[in-house]
Amino acid sequence: MTEPTATPEPLWSPAEDRIAEATMTRFRAFCGERSGDSFADTPALHRWSLDHTEDFWDAIWDFGGVVGEKGERRLIDGDKMPGARFFPDAKLNFAENLLRGTGGRDAIVFKGEDKVSYRWSWDELRQKVSMLQQAMRAMGIGPGDRVAALMPNMPEAVAGMLAATSIGAVWSSASPDFGERGVLDRFGQIEPKLLIACDGYWYNGKAFDIGDKLKAVTARLPTLEKTVIVSYAGDTGNAIATLPNADTMDGFMAPHMAREVEFTRLPFDHPVYILFSSGTTGVPKCIVHRAGGVLLQHLKEHLLHADTNPGDRVFYFTTLGWMMWNWLVSALACEATLLLFDGSPFAGGPEILFDYADAEAMTLFGTSAKYIDAVRKSGLEPKTTHRLEKLKSMASTGSPLSPENFDFVYAGIKSDIHLASISGGTDIVSCFVLGDPTRPVYSGEIQGPGLGMKVEVWNENGQPVTGEKGELVCAAPFPVMPLKFWNDEGDKKYHAAYFERFDNVWCHGDYAEVTPRGGIIIHGRSDATLNPGGVRIGTAEIYNQVEQMDEVLEAICIGQDWDDDVRVILFVRLTEGVTLDEELTKAIKTKIRNGASPRHVPAKVIAIADIPRTKSGKITELAVRDVVHGREVKNKEALANPEALDLYRDLDALKS
Repeated sequence: MTEPTATPEPLWSPAEDRIAEATMTRFRAFCGERSGDSFADTPALHRWSLDHTEDFWDAIWDFGGVVGEKGERRLIDGDKMPGARFFPDAKLNFAENLLRGTGGRDAIVFKGEDKVSYRWSWDELRQKVSMLQQAMRAMGIGPGDRVAALMPNMPEAVAGMLAATSIGAVWSSASPDFGERGVLDRFGQIEPKLLIACDGYWYNGKAFDIGDKLKAVTARLPTLEKTVIVSYAGDTGNAIATLPNADTMDGFMAPHMAREVEFTRLPFDHPVYILFSSGTTGVPKCIVHRAGGVLLQHLKEHLLHADTNPGDRVFYFTTLGWMMWNWLVSALACEATLLLFDGSPFAGGPEILFDYADAEAMTLFGTSAKYIDAVRKSGLEPKTTHRLEKLKSMASTGSPLSPENFDFVYAGIKSDIHLASISGGTDIVSCFVLGDPTRPVYSGEIQGPGLGMKVEVWNENGQPVTGEKGELVCAAPFPVMPLKFWNDEGDKKYHAAYFERFDNVWCHGDYAEVTPRGGIIIHGRSDATLNPGGVRIGTAEIYNQVEQMDEVLEAICIGQDWDDDVRVILFVRLTEGVTLDEELTKAIKTKIRNGASPRHVPAKVIAIADIPRTKSGKITELAVRDVVHGREVKNKEALANPEALDLYRDLDALKS
């Protein structure tokens, strides 16, 4: 354990008027009035949310204006993980709670690179949902049936989800850049009745037709009764002609006139989404999420932690293959406008998303740590090139955000902005740790745990620790724990995934640390931690150092079994024109030694042309480790660039 150091200066502290106006502040007062307690700050409110679990989630229901019947009971079997059930008597509809707005204000704005742009008002969105709902019902879709989407991040996908969930159907989606095997590994398990798909998509200025892929995929989905094609970047006519029981989205809706949307209210635990694990170690797990839990958790995160208000304009760079899409669309429940973007975030140059922010008065800019790093290395400084007048928050997730990039956000993007580094996962379609607009931001730290989430870091003996690295756990039930895994007899895979390490405690698989200020540092996935000499170190600690160097675009680090121990191997993708010579290798090692510790210094530094990533953009250390050790990577279809794995096979540099 390191010696305690003086409290660092915050990168940003909210002004008093911003604290006073924050929804978090209003919620503190709301809970204080109901409970008779007084909460000086968010940590005090967090402690109350854990000590009075039922009262807290009851307050979220009421403060968030949940539409539905709450019922008598708030929580049963509250000592069981899994097994606890929140609001067991409640009835609600997920879509009814998102589709709150009316009128001509923007509900959704869409930009597909520089090729396509349009917007829907709240009334237009409601009309589309109504016609899609009627069309789905006409083909016999009802509660529990699965509706799948192979779609770009378009308004039609949002309408499809709302229509499906309005009648109690279960929504599941993937990105159209998935390969045939990747799509079938997902949708083949859940047996959808209806598939909504595009004819093609744009990426970096190029159109990709997916007609042939759709033909191959639909032929192997025996439960599929209809395919609906959204015209975008391919050959719609050819897609319709070559698919059985296919129609355009306009044709599918044509027999139905828009009317008031009808909502089927169902139990709190009724399934709303099926999401998929990355699948890099086998066929993806199908994670079933409960409607009420997702709704309450997303309301809490948007309203309180992201300070999303009616009329705000919320953006997250995501695809339909990443849980952040599901998170983003829930901003509708706050009556915010969704700003959707599909394609490359660097199409035409690094400024495209900041241009979008200015043009549409974006209030929340959500992205990945990798994107922020890429903007910094591009040389763009939006602080000097863009107005960003309405931008009040920036969120980052997908991988740990390095201190260097925390600093860049304030130095290069906007000095008065709430930077919320957040972390959670597909497993909970939300966050364990995230931002707080009423408290300071410190470099390299996530501000704290989500309200109602008993997030701790445990050592090997299952004891909570501060200032030490360990396993990120959640030690008490929360409503957005998955309902189950699809086709998981006896919940065996579900239990093994989260509850095997510590009994009755959710172990998330992140290697983390609690700071003296109550902040959280994520050091990477715990299944990717390195153990040289038996000492656990996080890969993020190495990335934080080496990616500060201008010569290095990005890196991936693994542990190689060697001489009855583990040695650290660092692969680096270098800036164009840079060569990995002795001098640069020494500089990289020195940077890591001085910035992290001697234990973090890699035994080998190897230049590599590409780094394999999942479809959601996360580097995949486990797949590289398997290739280096001669093991088969079980599901290459889960990768966006599986060919990159070949670069790591049988390297002479790793044989000595």
